[in-house]
Amino acid sequence: MVERLALGALTVNELAEPFAVTQQAISKHLKVLERAGLVTRTRAAQSRPCALDAPRLDDAVDWISRNRRLRAERYDRLDAHLAEIQRGRRP
Repeated sequence: MVERLALGALTVNELAEPFAVTQQAISKHLKVLERAGLVTRTRAAQSRPCALDAPRLDDAVDWISRNRRLRAERYDRLDAHLAEIQRGRRP
């Protein structure tokens, strides 16, 4: 859904087209994304198109990247520590 919304704003019906799920299921997923601040809905006549909130999505990507680096550094330190223990040297 996020990939499709990255191409532009879509209504729930348009968004649901390629998926084998109900429009209600799509709406539930959209509500989760909306509560997270990643999707906004506007009103255009009778329809309510949904669009990605790009700055919020960029913030999420930055957070994920920072935490991925942090976890990688911690795992590297753990690997080094375990290697020292296996060699019989305790720090």
